[in-house]
Amino acid sequence: MSKPKLFDYWRSSASYRVRIVLNLASIEYNVVSINLLKGEHHSVAHRARHPQGLVPALEIDGHLFTQSLAIIDYLNDTRDLGLFSKDPILRTKVKALAQTLAVDVHPVCNLSVAKFATDLSGSEETRVLWMKRFIEPGLQAFETMLAEFEQTPYATGSSVSLADVCLMPQIYNALRWGADFSECIRIQNVMKACDTHPAFVRAQPDAVKPE
Repeated sequence: MSKPKLFDYWRSSASYRVRIVLNLASIEYNVVSINLLKGEHHSVAHRARHPQGLVPALEIDGHLFTQSLAIIDYLNDTRDLGLFSKDPILRTKVKALAQTLAVDVHPVCNLSVAKFATDLSGSEETRVLWMKRFIEPGLQAFETMLAEFEQTPYATGSSVSLADVCLMPQIYNALRWGADFSECIRIQNVMKACDTHPAFVRAQPDAVKPE
């Protein structure tokens, strides 16, 4: 069977999540770069593989998958990654923690959404204000929810969970746009742990940026 193929944009938060999980699973894969700034996601070829014209898309095990959280579910189930607790209560709480960022913050900070807001206002300054407006309270909520768990050293315990996978791409965006999370001590401790984990390091946008 051919090597998995990830249709990816290096700065995409959703792609970043999938890269982390592919690395956690020790899956070697080829990258097909889809440059969002050049509009390559609107091409006929990419729309055929992803009708929404988004990234990522992943070809693996003879199938083509879209939507990062769905892809992560598949990889977790087929590679036994342990990203979710087997306890239904804990599993639900971890998913809620992750979705605070992946479902509620990320979509409104998507490139196309932020660009639309910027175009409406006619000011580039709007983009920065827009990002901060949604990233900061999202991280603050995540910080509060972390109190239910012991960070030893990851978000929900001693092993990486979906919460860590969804947090680190949002941290990248927070740093990029100057969002303030200086009072989020639990998040900062989780960051330190993830920043030394090889699967996270290899997935970082600057590590995969096309030349």
